[in-house]
Amino acid sequence: MNVLFEEDGAFRAGSVLADNVSSLQIELASGKRSKVKATNVLLRFAAPTAGELLERAEKQAEDIDVDFLWEACGEQEFGFEELAAEYHGAKPDAVQSAAVLLRLHAAPIYFHRKGRGRFRKAPPEILQAALAGLEKKRLQAAAIERMVEELKSGRLPAEFAPLLPQLIYKPDRNRSETKALEAACGETGKSAARLLFDCGALPSTHDYHLGRFLFEFFPESKGGTGFPAFAAPTEPADLPLAKVQAFSIDDAHTTEIDDAFSVTAKPDGGWRIGIHIAAPGLGFSPDADLGRIARERLSTVYMPGRKITMLPQDIVEHFTLAAGQTVPAISLYLDVAADYRLLGHETKIDRVPIVANLRHHDIEPLFNAETLAAGLPQFPYCDELKLLWEFAQVLEAGRGKPSDNGNRKDYNFVVDWEAGSGIAAEPGKGVVSIEQRERGSPLDTLVAELMIMANATWGAMLRDAGIPALYRVQTAGKVRMSTVAAAHEGLGVECYAWSSSPLRRYCDLLNQWQLIALLQGQPPAFPPKSAELLAAMRDFELTYAAYAEFQRGMERYWCLRWLLQRGEQTVLAQVLRESLARLDAIPLVARVPSLPELPRGAHVRLSVEGIDLLEAELRLRYLEPAPELAPNSSPDAAIADDEDDEVAG
Repeated sequence: MNVLFEEDGAFRAGSVLADNVSSLQIELASGKRSKVKATNVLLRFAAPTAGELLERAEKQAEDIDVDFLWEACGEQEFGFEELAAEYHGAKPDAVQSAAVLLRLHAAPIYFHRKGRGRFRKAPPEILQAALAGLEKKRLQAAAIERMVEELKSGRLPAEFAPLLPQLIYKPDRNRSETKALEAACGETGKSAARLLFDCGALPSTHDYHLGRFLFEFFPESKGGTGFPAFAAPTEPADLPLAKVQAFSIDDAHTTEIDDAFSVTAKPDGGWRIGIHIAAPGLGFSPDADLGRIARERLSTVYMPGRKITMLPQDIVEHFTLAAGQTVPAISLYLDVAADYRLLGHETKIDRVPIVANLRHHDIEPLFNAETLAAGLPQFPYCDELKLLWEFAQVLEAGRGKPSDNGNRKDYNFVVDWEAGSGIAAEPGKGVVSIEQRERGSPLDTLVAELMIMANATWGAMLRDAGIPALYRVQTAGKVRMSTVAAAHEGLGVECYAWSSSPLRRYCDLLNQWQLIALLQGQPPAFPPKSAELLAAMRDFELTYAAYAEFQRGMERYWCLRWLLQRGEQTVLAQVLRESLARLDAIPLVARVPSLPELPRGAHVRLSVEGIDLLEAELRLRYLEPAPELAPNSSPDAAIADDEDDEVAG
């Protein structure tokens, strides 16, 4: 005797060795013996053999029309042998019964299972819905196959166009377009970005990297980089006019000019030095339209070739300290003796005439360590700059900390968007130039010390008045934001509240609102224990760090383009640590797997083996030692962390 039984969701046939009523000892065609519960037995038969039954039944089941089978069965629950008898018009043999069982079991949308070997036909409306679902899946599978072939042949499927940002940066794996993209990537061995780039979906590699950032921080669903409508700012009309002639010091591309300086000789000797900070906080409040815009953006985003401002451009132009304008400002006036002793200070809200915007590239050739030692030539504001520099040296000595170690370099990235890239792998426009600038120059010291003075003085004023503010705190080498005034050990000051860049940092703008409230004798916008203040601090710190990371990534990208533009085959670099080197000419750190064991700071020549702009990858190979760096260069400076650039104007 043979039996057909169900085990672990599958049908098996075997010969009965022993029948113990509640269970049977079965020997399968493979020779394996098994104990089977009697309730799992579906069919007992003498012929054919157990090994033949399922093989013959599977062939017969393929010829059974499932639609006819569904029509033939009644509305009530039935067993498979009953339906087999009705289907064949006579008592079915074992193979015929098993074939019907297999066909019923293989068509779950037609027949709902009600027990072992028992079924019930699906209601017509449920069957139609299930069949429609199957057809939909069939069409989706066909569409996926078509899209895969189009992608492999370098054509972008029409369905991809409206979904490109999502497909590139945050694919939804439930969508057929994503499934097609993943399948095509698997078959071609390419990344999704590379495959889409090859299909013309990305205008340029630059757009790919910028698009990732915009997708996360400036999605189109929230207006992208544009600004919503806002009410115009309204600053007080009765602000006193400062009797000064103020000038700023910035690089050539700065448009958000937050700070300016003035020097006024006092009749009894000494000077009154003014540090003037742009005052957008006078024009709108935290809960105004512009205040909410600043709160959402939190900072200006910088990158080579462009920036995304925290405030609308016309608002920046309204408050920026541009030459020829008289603008509202928060001014810190320092009374300085003839020997540069600080006699006292006063903070005022006033209107400040801006008479000049001095630019680094114009001033530094005339005002530097060499010209100061040899005697300055005559140029506009040379006397004021020399006086401010001498005063800054006194301030630096008083803090006991240098404003900059002088070993690091600044790099200015300038992108000409009108010029074609000239790079085969980059069809778009854009030619970059990268200029080095040594840090720690007299101009740097001058600006840094006056900014430290303003930020430390105003932070202390808010602390002493019991008005909350956002402070930069450094203890044990770790810099963090805090709502509690504490020492900044790196700068050597008791407290330090960023207040000097309110046009481009929300932290500074918030502190400016608090300072204005103190000066005007009004309740602060953010009172003690303010939940909004804590939330703003947390969001600013996270966002500011993310923006800085994006800027570093884009600078790396443009460094790679610089190498491609110049067709560099070899480069000079400095060893930082194992398998890591920093290029001499540009601020680019890269891994060099072939780098031998060399001392830190060793100078080497490397071969450029390949550059991938899409992945922002550089492949380098060690060639040979190279002449050592100049004596004043430092490997420590090469890997210095620029995150805590506290005095950036």
